[in-house]
Amino acid sequence: MLHLNELKPGQSAVVKHVFGEGTALRRRLLDMGITPKTEVKLVRQAPLGDPLQLEVRGYELAMRSSDANLVEVEVQHGH
Repeated sequence: MLHLNELKPGQSAVVKHVFGEGTALRRRLLDMGITPKTEVKLVRQAPLGDPLQLEVRGYELAMRSSDANLVEVEVQHGH
């Protein structure tokens, strides 16, 4: 298992767990569609690592690397 901020550009993964129980940040991630069993793809990463540009549920989303560290994912091989 990896965290979302550990993906390489072009890699797809499925969300396994969103950490931060009881926090506003976790609620915001869930509201953005970052929910378990959802496929996410890292489109690109800014030169210094922040922000990450993700594709989720057919739309693109920018996220701080520190926020992405709360999302555990499983890489989808062959994507």
